[in-house]
Amino acid sequence: MKIIVDAMGGDNAPEMIVKGAADAAREYGVDIVLTGGGEDILRRLEKLGYSDLPKGIEIAGATEVVRMDDDPSVVVRGKKDSSMSVGLRMLADGHGDAFVSAGSTGALLSGATLIVKRVQGIRRAALAPFVPGATGGFVLIDGGANVECTREYLVQFAFMGSYYAESVRGISNPRVALLNNGSEETKGTELVKSAYEALKAAGDGGAITFVGNVEAKDVFFDVCDVLVCDGFSGNIFLKSIEGMARFLMRELKEMYSGGTMLKLSGQFARKRLMELKARFDPDNVGGTALLGISKPVIKAHGSSNDVALRNAINQARIAAEANVADKLRKNMRLMGIGEGRES
Repeated sequence: MKIIVDAMGGDNAPEMIVKGAADAAREYGVDIVLTGGGEDILRRLEKLGYSDLPKGIEIAGATEVVRMDDDPSVVVRGKKDSSMSVGLRMLADGHGDAFVSAGSTGALLSGATLIVKRVQGIRRAALAPFVPGATGGFVLIDGGANVECTREYLVQFAFMGSYYAESVRGISNPRVALLNNGSEETKGTELVKSAYEALKAAGDGGAITFVGNVEAKDVFFDVCDVLVCDGFSGNIFLKSIEGMARFLMRELKEMYSGGTMLKLSGQFARKRLMELKARFDPDNVGGTALLGISKPVIKAHGSSNDVALRNAINQARIAAEANVADKLRKNMRLMGIGEGRES
């Protein structure tokens, strides 16, 4: 299997990207193509102790870099020789099985949609991050790609998330819920109420396992495996979790440094606290799948270090093996759409 990696994307590129890719090639036995400035990549490899290209790693040259503040359209219209553009074209042309980038989310979404293209019939690609919970966790879709949504988008998100949870996360008959301000079917905006009706019909017909509306306060307690929402709500939800997790860890650290007895009790609790911190550490997840694209595209977070990048590559490997896009194509009729192709 060959994974294409944007070596120049992200806050810590290319150092951490190159190191993470080298570690992934060694640990997972995948071939890696690093896109970017060849000399720059080779210098980073030399610093890691490699006098030659490591086994399983090759370089695809690119002379430009997509910056975080670039307009998303720059991937297609402007910097066509950027490391992101080169990688996406390689994926589209069949020169790799998946693509990973820690670069601009907007640029990656735009490039994946216009270069790699969506599965035909899928109206919008969506970000599907995995969120930890009390007993495992759940797939959130959409995590921020689509601020404004229609009923059709939300229904498709539910199917995409369900197939992803089943194929990649290994969950049989994943439970799909709709994020709302109440569990009653009469609650919510007109969009959410309309989506509820469509998802209930899909659930009653056996197409998905729909369990109804769920409030944000309940989603961490094993009530669903897939949580559906528009990208605006999903992104706020995710960032609230991240902020609260940092806040709680800081407060716990301060609390256990307050006095001799607290410091002593903190030593006993240290292992459990570290386990809790690890569960919510985005580096351990690695990246977010961009679902609805015809081939696997993984968005690693912008501040990815080598551990995060290595895990993002592993996620890309698993996604490529699962082939969620093919499952979407074969099940378009369940969403009221004809047999799918790329669009």
